[in-house]
Amino acid sequence: MTSKFTNAELNELKKRYVANGAATPTEHFVARAENAELWDEDGRRWIDFAGGIGVLNLGHRHPRIVKAVQEQLKCVMHTCTAVISYAPYVQLCQRLCEKVPVKGPERKAMLVNTGAEALENAVKIARAATGRSGVITFDGAFHGRTMLTLAMTGKVLPYKNDFGPMPGEVYRAPYPNPMHGISDEMALSALEKLFKTDIPAHRVAAIVIEPVQGEGGFYIASPAYLRALRELCDRHGILLIVDEVQSGFARTGKLFALEHSNIEADLLTTAKSLANGMPLSAVVGTAKVMDASGPGSLGGTYSGNPLSCAAALAVLDTIEEENILARSEQMGRLLAERFSVWEQRFKMVNYPRNLGAMAAFELLDTNGRPDAAMAQALCAKAREQGLILLSCGFYGNTIRILVPITAPSDVLEEGLSIIEQSLETLSVS
Repeated sequence: MTSKFTNAELNELKKRYVANGAATPTEHFVARAENAELWDEDGRRWIDFAGGIGVLNLGHRHPRIVKAVQEQLKCVMHTCTAVISYAPYVQLCQRLCEKVPVKGPERKAMLVNTGAEALENAVKIARAATGRSGVITFDGAFHGRTMLTLAMTGKVLPYKNDFGPMPGEVYRAPYPNPMHGISDEMALSALEKLFKTDIPAHRVAAIVIEPVQGEGGFYIASPAYLRALRELCDRHGILLIVDEVQSGFARTGKLFALEHSNIEADLLTTAKSLANGMPLSAVVGTAKVMDASGPGSLGGTYSGNPLSCAAALAVLDTIEEENILARSEQMGRLLAERFSVWEQRFKMVNYPRNLGAMAAFELLDTNGRPDAAMAQALCAKAREQGLILLSCGFYGNTIRILVPITAPSDVLEEGLSIIEQSLETLSVS
């Protein structure tokens, strides 16, 4: 397929017609993509270490997923499941209920479009099931850009800064983060203090946590903390909502990051790589909890679109049949080894960490403080050499790796070499 535009022509259209708040920072426009590589409108090749921000764990245009969407397109494109449903919706709910680590044995699921929608619906369900209204989230959390999920998100810039009062009954606690001085014990004590200072436990409907924070910096909650949090929720009749929007679907070496802790959620939300590029998200939970709200109370016009459901079913098959979990573990070991080398070579590189292929490291200045400017410079330097790389974190100084798990070894190595060369350049500048 030949494009009618150049990058420059499209950039002029973007400046004229796309709202600044929705525009991308780059002046390049992707024309085609394959696995972990992109080609822009001018024909330049890029290595993709962003994966649509965790959406493409199985890579761009995985043949099996493309075929599944094409086959579904021949049958039904849309009806709205609230009008008349279709097999892929029900089949996907069944597969998710069989695999998601939530309290059982009876489980149910519902499908929507985005991670934010999944979180909004999880909170609605929790409030209906408990008769309570309070919601507790964590510093550094990212749960979405709708008004309720903005209130739940624990980072002002760039998400909340200009949008006025946030919805009420959302409270915040410190995320367990020993790298920044918050031990598991301190984080648990802060929750108990919250019950005394802001909202009593008997008014809390849910505690919402990312087992590995995504936008917040790829910080990993320890299994011990998550088990203690599960016990705390059980003790107070609070529902535990686990947000696996970014950490789910093989990124951590398990289908879901929560599996590393051997506990179960009451409700679990997932999106992003659930359908590997097609818009889809899900809430899965204990059947009694999921059924707390009445008929017609959950869903939306496009929720669980047939094409997206077909893609998600193909994702689950591919993860199983192509041994993606083992590949994620293998990639994680390789990234950990390379990060360790960089930590030794470059004073700016600190706190490397990973859970499977969900991997990150931090950049610090000469005084040991978070260096967001250096993180921006590293991403820019990598972009000059054809690598798409993302920063994140509460302080904006974390470099995260979201390369497709299916990336060929030579492409992965090429991308890592670009990061290393960029670190070398920046370390002497």
